[in-house]
Amino acid sequence: MTSPQPSPTYVFDGPTSLRGHRMNKMFMSLTKAQAREEFLADERAYCARFGLGPEHTEAVLRRDWQAMLDLGGSIFYVYKLAMMDGLSMQYLGGVFTGMTEADFKAAMLAGGRTDV
Repeated sequence: MTSPQPSPTYVFDGPTSLRGHRMNKMFMSLTKAQAREEFLADERAYCARFGLGPEHTEAVLRRDWQAMLDLGGSIFYVYKLAMMDGLSMQYLGGVFTGMTEADFKAAMLAGGRTDV
């Protein structure tokens, strides 16, 4: 069995920030309890309120974490959505590295990944 290929390093620069601006703004709104309630009541409508296009909206609705990053999502803002789903940062780390949450956590506790 081969180990998964490491994910590419993402650079969150100006162009990336512009691509994901509306989506990141929506994620940031989820720090407020009322916003979380409104989001959970109708996720598609909440995305539309922030002007997300179809590709961004579908990534959010499908919880396609990798697509959210590819579309300009900041991991720090994307994590706000993951927290609403009861997911940890270690879970996302696993998603982005092809590891399980437990394996990712163990790798971090052991001093980091050795396959990169």
